[in-house]
Amino acid sequence: MILWFTIVQVAVAVIAGLFCVIAGLAGRRPSDFTVGAMALLELLLIAQIVMGIVAPLVGNSPTGSLLEFWVYLVSAALLPIAGVGWALLERSRWSTVIMGIAALAVAVMVWRMYTIWTVQLA
Repeated sequence: MILWFTIVQVAVAVIAGLFCVIAGLAGRRPSDFTVGAMALLELLLIAQIVMGIVAPLVGNSPTGSLLEFWVYLVSAALLPIAGVGWALLERSRWSTVIMGIAALAVAVMVWRMYTIWTVQLA
């Protein structure tokens, strides 16, 4: 994984998460802005999937468990999809909060993926 891209992903996830949680607690239903924030987060995760495939092929292999890394990555990529799906089905203020919680969970998972990739757990 690339440190600067990890930081960008975590920052976007935290900003999107806080935006969705605050909007939901303020009584806002899912909108183009909240769903768009989740879509941006999903695009970054798709880019991370591509990097996760390419990086070992060019010599940037993980030092931790590759299986654990991929489980985190696939799970993190599914969270925004599930959150937006929920929001589009329910369309209440609480579904906006759920999208925010999903984005905050992705922030934690991305940082954990970076730790797995770069820190040897011998």
